Amino acid sequence: MAVKNFVVGLFDDEAVLFPAVKKVRTAGYKLHDVYTPFPVHGLDHAMGLRESSLHTAGFIYGITGTTTALSFMSWVFNVDWPLNIGGKPHFPLPAFIPITFELTVLFAAVGMVMTFCWLCQIMPGVKKHIFHPRQTDDKFVMVIELTEKTNAEEVKSFLQAAGAHDINEQQAEAGWWFGRFDKDDEPYLRKVKPVNA
Repeated sequence: MAVKNFVVGLFDDEAVLFPAVKKVRTAGYKLHDVYTPFPVHGLDHAMGLRESSLHTAGFIYGITGTTTALSFMSWVFNVDWPLNIGGKPHFPLPAFIPITFELTVLFAAVGMVMTFCWLCQIMPGVKKHIFHPRQTDDKFVMVIELTEKTNAEEVKSFLQAAGAHDINEQQAEAGWWFGRFDKDDEPYLRKVKPVNA
């Protein structure tokens, strides 16, 4: 896991945040993330995020459910346990439609929820660094990652000119890790105890 340096700026209003995001991208700074207390329409486009492919995943899961249902029922009625029920065909497609529909919806729904949780990294036990305690309460937080070419003081003055306040520099784990907020420190803060020889 990589520990990186960030400059964090706090905004009070999305009307100030939105142009600031565009200015940060135009200036060429590496925008780590923007935390908002509610969805801001068009912010993902301003941040340069691509459109979600969750709908494609849902289609694939749905087709998998349809294929599973039809394959299993046709295997049961034709190969595993073929029965002659009143001379009816072994593959009665109209009778299979309700079960096929249900499995299509089940696979698509469960698969999309699991994919969404994986993409957003919100599975049980996953921890991420909290850059500001009010980042999803009533404030808007912009986090800019510092690279080798980026000067922290320059970024701070840039954010202040863009309308941010409470600007600070933090060192944090860029990814996520498993643990509990009430028990574990973040991995980079754990102190190694000296071993007595």
